[in-house]
Amino acid sequence: MAEARKLDRILRVRTLQLGLVRAEEARANERVASEVTLRNRIAQLAEDIAPSASGGHAFSMIAAAHFRDRLQQSAEAAEQRLRVAERGVERAAMASREAKRDQSAIEKLLARADADAAIKAIRAMESAPSVRKIRHDPC
Repeated sequence: MAEARKLDRILRVRTLQLGLVRAEEARANERVASEVTLRNRIAQLAEDIAPSASGGHAFSMIAAAHFRDRLQQSAEAAEQRLRVAERGVERAAMASREAKRDQSAIEKLLARADADAAIKAIRAMESAPSVRKIRHDPC
């Protein structure tokens, strides 16, 4: 009985841990999605400032080149953040699998403890002396 309560408590803790790990995994996936969106937006901005065929002033060409250079730096930084976020997703997925495995192990232990308790109760009933009820009919 004490073992079952202990296992129940451990199961509750493991279930909470699993929920936290899954929430962290969801946040990691959101970070990756955000970084992909940012990378795509930077690429779109870089496309929008590509030099045009019309003859422009040298100053505007210099400004566009400077802006493209800054966008390239931002794109490289976004790629780095994306790689970090993807590694975070991998770690979160691994932690989620481990937490689920731990929770499943506890559930199996609980099921085994319940089965053992049922078998023990059946054996106790089998070994108990039979109860013979004597009825007295009203005379």
